[in-house]
Amino acid sequence: MAGKSNSNEFHLDFGGGSGSEAAPYSSSALPEASSGSGMGAAQEKHGWKRVASHGLALDLGAGFNAPIGNDTSTGGGGPFITWGGNVTAGAGLHFSRRVSLLGEFQFIDDKLPGAFIGDFSAYGATNGNTHIISITADPVVDLFPKSTNGVYVTGGGGYYHKSTNFNAVECCDYLGYGVPVTINSFSSDQLGGNLGLGYTRRLGGVYGDGKMKLFAEARYLYIHTPPITETNGLGRTELIPVTLGVRW
Repeated sequence: MAGKSNSNEFHLDFGGGSGSEAAPYSSSALPEASSGSGMGAAQEKHGWKRVASHGLALDLGAGFNAPIGNDTSTGGGGPFITWGGNVTAGAGLHFSRRVSLLGEFQFIDDKLPGAFIGDFSAYGATNGNTHIISITADPVVDLFPKSTNGVYVTGGGGYYHKSTNFNAVECCDYLGYGVPVTINSFSSDQLGGNLGLGYTRRLGGVYGDGKMKLFAEARYLYIHTPPITETNGLGRTELIPVTLGVRW
């Protein structure tokens, strides 16, 4: 409509005087305000770093266990444990490139010493084992998070279930072979803790920055199992689990 101004336009007078017609100039022709592409790129880069340093943490490994302390003592009827194996799996969060927290499940299978089994030979026991199942919370601190070869410290604690089992072989399966059966067993549930040191080797990544790592670690494991004077007790349990595996 004539005489109505457009709010999206303004007029510039380049010195044409009152007789000159002002040229209309649309605000849409102005240079667009900075879209913040530089800031967006910075945020995107920051976001990538955040994803790389935060997120899901995983580990999976297996190894062997060496008894120490009370479990090597010949006093009080011991020793009560010999060597065996372990399987470990964990999941948690990376809080930074340096610090993670894992919830770990571990299964330990150790043999029983012959002298200890002999105490149950009257029941027909010919072999035996100790099974330890644990669920623990374990912080992990990487001392050299940017290095291809790293060192970390870890430790934590949680719930431990320990069972001691005495086995015998009975006849027979359908092929005529002896069948192992458990003839006596006792167990306990308690708290325990661990402390360890590990080595990692980073794998993959164009610039050696892959998230997958091989690891090797040794921990001191302490379980507050009941003393031998109590039911289901053989005294405290102490082991050195050595584990090899992969972590992300």
